Amino acid sequence: MKIDTDPIKINELLTRGVAEIIHEESLRKKLESGKQLRIKLGIDPTSPNIHIGRAIPLLKLRDFQELGHQVVFIVGDFTSVIGDTSDKDSERPMLDRDVIEANKKTYFAQVGKILDLEKAELRYNSEWLEELTYREIGEHADVFSVADFIARDNIKRRLDSGKRVSLREVLYPLMQGYDSVAVEADVEIGGTDQRFNLLAGRTLQPRFDQKPQDILMSPLINGTDGRKMSSSWGNTINLVAEPEDMYGSVMSMADAEIVGYFTTCTRVPLSEVKEIEEAMQSGTNPRDLKMRLAREIVTMYHGEKEAKEAEQAFVETFQKGGVPEEVEEISGDYTAALLEKNMVASKTELRRLFEAGGVRNAETGEKYDEFPTVTEPTVLKIGKRRFVKLLP
Repeated sequence: MKIDTDPIKINELLTRGVAEIIHEESLRKKLESGKQLRIKLGIDPTSPNIHIGRAIPLLKLRDFQELGHQVVFIVGDFTSVIGDTSDKDSERPMLDRDVIEANKKTYFAQVGKILDLEKAELRYNSEWLEELTYREIGEHADVFSVADFIARDNIKRRLDSGKRVSLREVLYPLMQGYDSVAVEADVEIGGTDQRFNLLAGRTLQPRFDQKPQDILMSPLINGTDGRKMSSSWGNTINLVAEPEDMYGSVMSMADAEIVGYFTTCTRVPLSEVKEIEEAMQSGTNPRDLKMRLAREIVTMYHGEKEAKEAEQAFVETFQKGGVPEEVEEISGDYTAALLEKNMVASKTELRRLFEAGGVRNAETGEKYDEFPTVTEPTVLKIGKRRFVKLLP
């Protein structure tokens, strides 16, 4: 396969939506050489849905793919058992295998919304991690020191405050590092919260006579509530969200996120992104720019027709104060039905919505702290943009 070495494309690859590159000069030379590189990205199936925060490194992986490089996408079905503590201020519980198996079922299909799966190498890291012996793990561990691990900011804070840090958590960077060995990665992509884990691959590869991988880190983005996007907080925009929900989620974001989302979550030409930024600064109504962003994101994952329909529904429902003509109907166990249809991310999110007065009768405005008992079909408004019809 011919590798595209266009300097303009390479420069955008190395700058757009990039927070840090470790050994940028090395990576640039490799890209300019015309040699096909192996580009690795791994995601743990800690929830059933991939959100657009995780799509940022996936889009970067696609950028490499479009230049002709071999992308390797790894579903961390073994690392997710251990749990990554990179962005956590408390110990992450171990996940049951059946939960992981259920979560990972559609990961490749979801990634296919971004990558060309026919040209991608798709792997599960249980392929190699589950086969390791204690001797091999000991040999890998010998490359690292405990001091390096406990020097990490979040780990140091937990230790200083007397919180427990399990020995299990020390193993996670070791395993992610070995993933790079197993797939012989030339480059690894990840978020800035993954820095320590990404460096573990560089540290471990020379022990296996491999050249250390270069590292490209993408920034983290905020979710719909202004905090870092996280499935555990229910503030995500999921790739499998229905077009209207996806559009509405984008519209509910803070205005300050608009330019960052255009840059990292879309591939709108950077020249246009600059015009959008200038329009923001000159006083253009942020709502109009956000509507353009919502159209772009829905088009990426669902298509242009669906994006137009979602926008029309948003205008009719939210700008004109109406209720959608078509509302999802649920019966029986309402909580289970909402989770199944991805209308709420978790039971925790639903409970928070009830507690905050975010679940109300769409017609009367009455707030509920739990699902009402209904004798006739009743439409509820959940949060700012979701509607559901309860059936008796």
